[in-house]
Amino acid sequence: MKFVAIDFETADYGPDSACSVALVRVEGNEIVAKTQTLIRPPRSRFQFTYIHGIKWEHVKNAPTFGEIWPTMEEFLQGADHFVAHNASFDRGVLQACCTASGLSMPALPFRCTVKLARQTWQLPSNKLNLVCEHLQIPLKHHDALSDAEACARIVIAAQQHHRLFSPKKILKW
Repeated sequence: MKFVAIDFETADYGPDSACSVALVRVEGNEIVAKTQTLIRPPRSRFQFTYIHGIKWEHVKNAPTFGEIWPTMEEFLQGADHFVAHNASFDRGVLQACCTASGLSMPALPFRCTVKLARQTWQLPSNKLNLVCEHLQIPLKHHDALSDAEACARIVIAAQQHHRLFSPKKILKW
């Protein structure tokens, strides 16, 4: 199994406003590579600094999505899919940023660790911080690299859980 966990932080309500992205590559249930970068979004207005701590001053000299994404695509080579917590959000940000930059959306499908956690552990809540607390995964919530690595570790933990407790059950998520 090869996949890439992805996480975006955004500056405002526009899905094209990525201000940070992280990728964590997993091969055979091991994290083999990680990368994170700040991104200069198309607008200097930041509405979500209170969530992730990123301000315009941090990214005003950073590369745009269109400048950094081609250098990050090597992480995707041979991967089966993307993984994200609330995958529809990260898929939407990736699509919007690719479109705004004139880039093609990667052909990899997205898998959602919210759905995976719901199917695997039946927790009262499947918020990333609570799933990580249950699994004892360290998390600096809303730091793109920490969130992406947490998603990768959730998938690894779920694979191990299903091998131990449901060896004949096919994991579909």
